[in-house]
Formats: sequence, structure tokens, C-alpha cells
Amino acid sequence: MEKEELLQVYRHSLAHILAKAVIEIYGKEVQYGIGPQIEDGCYYDFVLPEGKSIGEEDFKAIENKMREIIKRREPWTRKEVSKAEAKEIFKDQKFKLELIEELPEDETISVYYTGDDYVDLCRGPHVENSQELMSAAYQIHSCSAAYWRGDEKRDHMQRVYVYAFPTKDELKQHVKMIEEARERDHKKIGAQLELFMFNETAPGMPYWLPRGWQMYQALLQYSREVQRRHGYTEIAAPLVNNKRLWLVSGHWAHYLNNMFIVPGIDGYTTADADIENVVEDYKDEAAEKKVAKIQAGSVIYNRENIDTMAAKPMNCPNAMLTFKRKLRSYKELPIRYSEYDVLHRKEKSGQMNGLFRVQEFRQDDDHTFVMESQIKDEIADVISIADEIYKTFGVTYRAELSTRPDDFMGDIDVWNRAEASLKSILDEKYGEGGYEINEGDGAFYGPKIDLQIKDALGREWQCGTVQLDFQLPHNFGLNYTAEDGTQQMPVVIHRAIYGSLERFIGIIIENFKGNFPFWLNPYQVALVPIREEHNAYAKKVEEALMNAGIRVEADYSDKNMKTKIKGFKNYKDPYILVLGDHEAEENTVSINVRGSNKQIQNVPLDKFIAFCQKLNREHTLELPDEIDG
Repeated sequence: MEKEELLQVYRHSLAHILAKAVIEIYGKEVQYGIGPQIEDGCYYDFVLPEGKSIGEEDFKAIENKMREIIKRREPWTRKEVSKAEAKEIFKDQKFKLELIEELPEDETISVYYTGDDYVDLCRGPHVENSQELMSAAYQIHSCSAAYWRGDEKRDHMQRVYVYAFPTKDELKQHVKMIEEARERDHKKIGAQLELFMFNETAPGMPYWLPRGWQMYQALLQYSREVQRRHGYTEIAAPLVNNKRLWLVSGHWAHYLNNMFIVPGIDGYTTADADIENVVEDYKDEAAEKKVAKIQAGSVIYNRENIDTMAAKPMNCPNAMLTFKRKLRSYKELPIRYSEYDVLHRKEKSGQMNGLFRVQEFRQDDDHTFVMESQIKDEIADVISIADEIYKTFGVTYRAELSTRPDDFMGDIDVWNRAEASLKSILDEKYGEGGYEINEGDGAFYGPKIDLQIKDALGREWQCGTVQLDFQLPHNFGLNYTAEDGTQQMPVVIHRAIYGSLERFIGIIIENFKGNFPFWLNPYQVALVPIREEHNAYAKKVEEALMNAGIRVEADYSDKNMKTKIKGFKNYKDPYILVLGDHEAEENTVSINVRGSNKQIQNVPLDKFIAFCQKLNREHTLELPDEIDG
């Protein structure tokens, strides 16, 4: 068995040990749900007897009970049973019974016994004896609320999480990494640096505060600079569009539940009314039906009305209409339309997570219209853009190619040629076998390349994507006049490098721990006049820096110098300039460098400005503690 498979078996088996330990501590009335292995261990969901719960103070007792169970060296026995036998075994376990009831009548069901007194419904595989887990290192690290099968209308459960690794050293390293990740939590740092906030009146929709918006604009500016050099043109389109657009694009059929709808109006009620058979999710056959009471004078909304509107979840349809507005020639292609419009996508409340999962965001989106013969060169250029941008942020990345799914749309020969082009590009860039291929995992409208970046903690994030699309051009009836005079349909390349800017900012906050490169920092230079009589010179310095395109802030209050410096250090400003008599007389600055006790004295103002402009121009990653030039 491969090491990774063995690790999965150990983690899955430890989930059973966890469940057995909880039952032995809290009693046989414990209802246990599911307990899978996960990336760094396992978890199990429980409903405890009334009045009992698991808290952090209980973790040690549960861990000790797990060790006690493992030391018993009990055998693990796999048995195959009928559906009726399984129902008898789990007659007192309602969650297991629900899972069993959903299985076909003739299904052969496997159960696993750990010793004689614990049994679980499970496919396995598992260890043969608990003694195989003697060397495993594990630690209960959290307990959270959960819902049975993820449905907030079902039973409330307690989910106990366990880290599990082959050795104590690996566990220790992982715990250290998790602690570091908590220190880097973008929600925590974002609040400390006053970058963004959320409010319950707009769930999952960030407010960008002045400092955060400065950084946001720096990201946009850099993206625009790169794209201009590569021949992109930028467009903007309506954020709210009529449902007719979404019907043509296919979003109405495939993405409706993730869209924010402004339904059309049928009229108003003239009397109170009861509407029967109302459910929260019409696709859920088991959903509870209820009666909705409508008061007289209420508006009757109907999303089936043709005047229904929707906030756009994607930019693609608007780009299609922009291309279609006039006759096109092969001589114009490729046409590259970049967009940074605000997008809205509905998410379940439990899935939202700071900037990582939001309902309102922007993307560095692009839709490029090409001839089939241009696909290879165009995607090679996109990969070169990704190289440049990710290198600027000091992150590495790897590529994944997803190929034709079973439900693909379009001409199979076009698909084959497109996939061959993508493979050729990736082979040339990374070498054969230097990227992952996900067979059959492409979108129904075309193959795609996903770019997974790796941050300072070694975590991977899917940010960039390059997707070929043969379907939207067909839906919108797009065409161009080919060299031979015939009408041909263009291929569309959907492309993003940052992906969601909100999510990318969350990633880089954690990657840099808030110590951003000079060019990206919300404010790049802070001014500290030592006394009020130095304010005049500080204002002269501020004006010179602003005129040179350098983001600067100053504290002209009567606070003492150390208090002012501490305030700017808390905001992690890269350079803090302390300005007094000598600096004013000599037209110089004295510099405190972020992350260092080093002070640079008597730097001519014009030299410092030229140095800062160079850092901005070159998008320097590291913060220099020497002023060259």
C-alpha cells in the first residue's frame, strides 16, 4: 500500500477510535453520524445525550480514552450484511438507519467492528488491529457545530476534529504551521490594518476601507499595466441585466440558484391571501411545505416575467454582446476584452469565509475572441502573463489541464485539436509529466487550464484559469468573416490570473502577513514631524511625494514622536520619515525601515523620491534597507 493510502487508512481508523471513545465516555445513547478522513486527520459528527456537550476542556479526556482503546490491541473485523441485518445492527442509531434506508434492497453492506462493542457502517479499508495505530500521532484540536448532511434544517450536531500524522514530529510541525496560519489570518490582519470590514446588512459583501481600497487600486493598476503591454482593451458593462440575456447564455438554466434576482411585478393584492405548498427549495422533494400569508396591498413578484432582472454573476454574456455589436473580420482577431466589473454570486451563509468566499467581488476577467489557429499562441501569451504576475508576488504555481467531459458540447474534432494545443503549450512550458491532467474534468463548453499558486506556508490556492469556450459563441450567434469570405464562429478564451480580487487579496494578506511589498502597501511612506514647527517642512515633503505618485500619510498632531512612529508601525508602513531641524535645513529625510531597527540618516529628498519611484516602477518584492542610486 502506498504511503498516502496508508495514511488515509490510519486517519479513517482513528475516526472510528474517536467515535468509540466518545461513546464510552458519554454513554451508548450517543448518536454518531459520519466520520471521514480529511487532509490533516479526521472528524466525527455526534449528537450527545441531552444536557451533555463536548468542550475544549474535554479534549484531553477523549484523547486519553482513544489511547486506552488503542492499547487494548483489539482486532478489526469486516462483515458483509444484508440491508435487513444492517437495520437490526443499527436499530438505535437514527443517522445510520437513514443512510441504510437509502441503499437498494439487494445492496451488500459492509460494517466494521472494533473489538466486540463498537460497530460502524463503513466501506473501509481499515487497519486489521488497533495496535497498528500505536505509533500514530494525533491531537483533538477543535469542536464545532454541524448539521446532519450539511442541512441547517436537520439535526444540530457536534463535529470533533482530530489532527493525525504518522509521527509526533510531523504532528508537531503541522500544529506549528496551523498556529502560524492563525497569526496570518487575513480577517485578523485585515481588521488590524483597517483594510476591510463586513456588516450583517450585506453578508459576504466586503466594505473596502480607505487603506484597503488603496491596495485594491494598486492591484488593479498593476493588472492594467501588464494587460496593456499584451494588447488588451478594457470594457465595462451593466451590472444588472434582463433575464433574456441569461436565458441566451444558459445561466438561467444552470446557475439561477446562485444569482441575485430582481423579479418582475405581476401586480398588487387587493385582499389578504394564503399561498399553499410553499417550499424553500423546489428541487428538494423532502422539503417541508408551508402556507405563505400575503397581506392586502402586497406586491406580487414573479421571476418568470420578462421584465425580471438579475445582478450578473459572470462577465461572459456582456463580452459576447460587445463582440457582436458589429461585423467582424479575421484581420481583427484576436480581440481581447478585459473587465473588472462587480459580480454577485449567492452563497450559503455557512460557506462564506472572510474574503476567501464572498457574494460580491471583482475578477481580472478577460474574454478573448480568436480563430482556432490562434489558440496555441494566445494561451502561451496568457501563461507568460501568469508567470510575470505570480513572480511579482513571489509565489510559485503549477498547472492542471482538465479535458473533455462526457457531456461535452460542440464538434469532437475541434475539442481534440484544442486539447492537443493546450497539451503542446504545457509540454513546452513544463515538460511532459510536469503538470497534472484531470481527464474528463473540463467544463461542458471547453477544456481548461487551472493555475494553483503556493503561498509562504506551502498551501495551494486555485487562482488563475484559462478556459476554451465553443458554446457561448454558438449561443450568441457570433461570427467573423474568414480570409476565404466564409462566416466562421470564433473560439472564446475565458481568462483570469488573480481570479477573484477579494480572494487574491485574502491570500496575499496571509502570504505576506500584512508586510506588503512597497508598491502594493496601502500607504508607502509615513511622515513624522518631530514638533509642530516641523509641520511646514513635512507638508513640503508630502507634496513632493504625492506629485511623484507615492502614497503618503502624515501625522501633524501634537503627539510625541514615539507615539506617532508606533502608530505607523502598527499599520506596517514600509518607510517612516522622521523630520526635524536638521532635515528641514538640509532638505533631507531620516528613515525608519519596516521590520528593522535600522535608521538611515540624511538622505536627500530628491534621491529618496527617485528611489521610491524605482520600487514602484519595478514592483520590487523585498523592502530594501539601503537607499541606492
